[in-house]
Amino acid sequence: MKKELYNKKIEPQCKYCLYGRLSPAGDSVLCEKHGIMTPEHRCRRFTYDPLKREPMPRAVLPQFDPEDFAL
Repeated sequence: MKKELYNKKIEPQCKYCLYGRLSPAGDSVLCEKHGIMTPEHRCRRFTYDPLKREPMPRAVLPQFDPEDFAL
């Protein structure tokens, strides 16, 4: 049985690929397999690298007053 390593909602893109490195300018990806690609491009050799994905920002929690808990 094959385990899923990532959520299937993640679109395959070169900027998340194991073989791609973001260029210093940040406008292209330097791919080991295909050369210079755009960050949104994808190919059949895509292998997801979870360390390249930026996590979503934390949700801002509401501030409660003591009167919110009073009966």
